[in-house]
This record gives sequence, C-alpha cells and structure tokens, in this order.
Amino acid sequence: MTRTPRTAALAVLALAATTALAGCSQVEQWTEADETAPPAAAGGVGAAPAAPAAAPPVGVTAPARPTPTPSGSSSATGAEPDAASTPLVTAVPVPPPPPRKTAKEKRAERQAAARAAAAEKEAAREAAAKKARTLGDVTLRYGDSGRDVRALQYRLTDLGFWLSHRDSSFGQLTQQAVYAFQKSAGLTPDGVVGPKTRRALERGVTPKARLEGTGVEIDLSRQVLMLVRGGTVWRTLNTSTGSGEQYESNGHTSTAYTPTGTFSVFRDVDGQDDSDLGELWRPKYFHRGWAVHGSPSIPPYPASHGCARLSDAAIDMIWDRGAMSIGTTVLVHD
Repeated sequence: MTRTPRTAALAVLALAATTALAGCSQVEQWTEADETAPPAAAGGVGAAPAAPAAAPPVGVTAPARPTPTPSGSSSATGAEPDAASTPLVTAVPVPPPPPRKTAKEKRAERQAAARAAAAEKEAAREAAAKKARTLGDVTLRYGDSGRDVRALQYRLTDLGFWLSHRDSSFGQLTQQAVYAFQKSAGLTPDGVVGPKTRRALERGVTPKARLEGTGVEIDLSRQVLMLVRGGTVWRTLNTSTGSGEQYESNGHTSTAYTPTGTFSVFRDVDGQDDSDLGELWRPKYFHRGWAVHGSPSIPPYPASHGCARLSDAAIDMIWDRGAMSIGTTVLVHD
C-alpha cells in the first residue's frame, strides 16, 4: 500500500500520542508499586534500565520518601477524617409555581388595596382634624389670631355654636360664639377663653332643647337662641333680649321685655325695617311688634327694647337656610 504524506503525518501523531500515554501509565504504576521497583524508561519497551540511585554518605540518613496520600484521606497530619465534618448534600425540593390568579381574584385584590388606601387617608385626615381641634394652654380673646384661635373655632363649630367660618382670627362672630358657649355652660359670658372655658370646651357642653319639634327656641335666662330640628339643637347663637328697663316711645313710657310663650312667625322683611325704636335688619316677626332681627350691637346681656337681637351675619344665615320661614314655631321661655 502506498502512503501519502498526509497518511504518514497522521501515523507519526498517533505514535507520539501512544508513547505519551504509555509513559503516564508507567508513572502511575511506579507511584503505586513497591518502592524497590524502579520505573521504566521513558523510551518504552527495550529501553535500558535506569542507573541505581547513589547511596548516601556514611553517617547520613537518607530522607524518607513521602508516602502518597490516598484520595479522600485527611490532611498530612495523618488524622482520620471526621464524619461530622463531612458535608452532607441534601436535595432541596423546588416549590411548584404559584397558581395563576383569576380575573375575579385580581379585582378583589385591587378593591382591597383601594379600601386600605382610603382607610389610611381617612386616618390621616382624622389625625390632622384632631390636632387642629386641640386647644393650647393659652388665654384667647378678641383680636387674637393663629393656630389656637383656629382650634377654638373648630371646637365651637363641632359643638354647634355658629360663627360663620374658621379664619384663625378672633373677630366679632367668634366672640359671639364664645358668648353663647359660656352662657350654655353656666359661665360668666366675658368672651375670654381662659382655663374654665377651655375645660368646658373639652367636656363638650351643649344646650338641650325644650322644643319637641322643629323651630326656634329663645332661652331668656341664658340669653341664647337655638335652632331646633326634631327636638335636637343644631345651632346655638348669642342673643340679647328685653332689658327690663323703661323707655319712652311716642310719648308713652314702656318697659322693655320679651314676652314668653309659644308663637309662630307671621311676617318678615327681607331688608332693613325702620321703626320708632330703631332699625331692624331682616326681621322675623313672631308676636305683634316683637321680632328676631339683625343688629350691629349684641352684648352678652339683655339690652333690647324687647326683640331678640342677633348679629347681621346670623340673621342672614337664618334667611339663607330657611330656618324661620312663615309659620315656624317660636318658643320663648325663662
């Protein structure tokens, strides 16, 4: 058979690989055989035996040949391997994938998340509202302003004492509301929010109605006017009624008083009504010439000729809300 150059090259490579593998095998056999057996020459079969190792000089001990360490044995110290220190391989079960959620379950989760967010928002709002209504240990009076005044206005409004709006300023309407509150709590109506008034505000003092239905109730002894719905007071206002003093009108001397009893509104004037006794703003007449009307002066004590005075803003509120329409019951008592 004729050999080509390529075939000859492949044969040479195969022979070299075979020789290398034979040498590796002999080295491994030498390391595992008896120490007295010399290794075979790298040349393979027919090679000359290796020369004997030179003996060490007299009086010198030849170093001991290290004993090969079997695979899996302990360290060079020769100690037996500790079974407890041998790591154990434990198969960890792979959990199955979670089941896919249905559209109904996803919708329920979204609704639950929305409810939780709404509840959190409401809790934050209530916390802010509570903080806004917390009165500080300061005395407040007409002309003051700031956070404590706003807290006072919130508390008065919560208890039903009308003051129009909460603007953090202790003005006339806030003063009127403080008058009404102090009268309802049995305190001296001086318009100053001191320790006693603060404690009463914290207790939440509110007046009780005698009127069983819906209408207007005027308490002459406390000098407050209450708007009542279904036997429950929903707004309380400071009022000033007949002073009990004498006065002259058209050549006659009369006593300023407010009649008691149960009446009803029979006439009203949407604007200013001039009379011999003064100007009445948007009066609601409930008995002859006696009316509930607006006035620029509403002191915390009886000072009128007999009518029940309110602030102009308060009578405007009554008109706007239809709280004293024609036919409305008016109960006046001591």
